[in-house]
Amino acid sequence: MANDTVDTVRKQTMVQKSSIQCPSDEPSRHHHHKAWRWARRINWRGLVSIAAFVLLWEMLVRFGVPGFEGIPTFGEVVKAFVKEYISKPTYWQSWAVSFERVAYGFLISQLLGIPLGLLLGTRQKFHEIVFPVVELLRPIPPLAWVPISILFWPTAELSIIFITFIGPFFIIIINVHDGVRNIKKEHLWLALSLGAKPRDIFRRIILPSVIPCVAVGMTLGIAVTWNVVIAAEMIASDIGLGRLTWEGYVSHTGSTVIIGMISIGLAGYLSTLIVNYAERKMMPWKN
Repeated sequence: MANDTVDTVRKQTMVQKSSIQCPSDEPSRHHHHKAWRWARRINWRGLVSIAAFVLLWEMLVRFGVPGFEGIPTFGEVVKAFVKEYISKPTYWQSWAVSFERVAYGFLISQLLGIPLGLLLGTRQKFHEIVFPVVELLRPIPPLAWVPISILFWPTAELSIIFITFIGPFFIIIINVHDGVRNIKKEHLWLALSLGAKPRDIFRRIILPSVIPCVAVGMTLGIAVTWNVVIAAEMIASDIGLGRLTWEGYVSHTGSTVIIGMISIGLAGYLSTLIVNYAERKMMPWKN
């Protein structure tokens, strides 16, 4: 009987020991899981495509394919960037100035374009008076505003910000206007029949319905903003990423032109990430 009791106690002890996990394994498993989660978030196909593009660029230049004779290789561009620009304060100042201009123009266009689009979509008389003017001005390219902007505004900086504002302004107006117009009338009639007040309809039906259209306008607008600001800097500025690229063209320095182009692409990509983050905050139900 005593032997049976001892055997039972030994078995229970062995089961308890086997069920105990080693504490030292927990941190390693946690870090491994975290690293795997971050690895899954990386767009590996995108990285491979970028590497393939750089490799193709290098091969086309090195093998002297027609049309690529005067273009520097990727290695030469990297060497020029490290040697002449990475420690140059004016280069990073160009980044800051271009970002500042884009921020001012983009934010002003949203602050004015969203309310105007809502008014055009919800007020019929206002729509009949103002919308023809919007449709008349909308097809005019932003760069066509450059001469009159330089004449009208007292400084070149205000001219560039105004041109940067014009680029996304009409895009956000049309997106918000169409978003309001596409709301189903049945939803509005049902809310009215249930006794909803106009301000409640605006807050609970119109605004939530328009938010996706605002997000689309922001995504399209930020790309147009960068297109416009770069062109405006080439024409009417003495600093900025657009000016950097133009100076490389004027001096026939291919590496400077490509450094400017890559910088513009990275700046636009960073701006898109910021806009996408704002969109996720605006539409949490899509996450």
